[in-house]
Amino acid sequence: MAYSIEELKEYLKKYNIKPSTIRLKILGFLLENRVHPTADDIYKYLIDSIPTLSRTSVYNALELFTDKGIVKPVSLNEKELRYDIKTDFHGHFKCEICGNIYDFPLQNQVYSEDFLEGFTIKDIHINYYGICKKCNQKIKLNKNKEEY
Repeated sequence: MAYSIEELKEYLKKYNIKPSTIRLKILGFLLENRVHPTADDIYKYLIDSIPTLSRTSVYNALELFTDKGIVKPVSLNEKELRYDIKTDFHGHFKCEICGNIYDFPLQNQVYSEDFLEGFTIKDIHINYYGICKKCNQKIKLNKNKEEY
């Protein structure tokens, strides 16, 4: 879904963020491409439309978005940090073949209250790793071809 500039401005204002061209473009990309991108992915996508864009500007905008709760950083045992515009309670599945990351819903409680009594939980990350449906289908098709 494409968002208008006015919709993006209102979105940022709701989080008390001053709209700038770079912030609007980054927010638009995140809302329209829910692929858990890295800062470098965002930079590469936007550099043609903003020739003066720097990686530092992208990192600064993402840090601000993180601080204000617009995005959540996602680290899936990688050297790179990804960003998720979906900030509600959910888990992630990363395919070890194609590298795609999928969101999936979670129930409200995924921990033992008895064990964690007295603890303050600030965030929960549930990550699964394996082979996604699309890659499993490709594997199955290739196995069928080999049998003939």
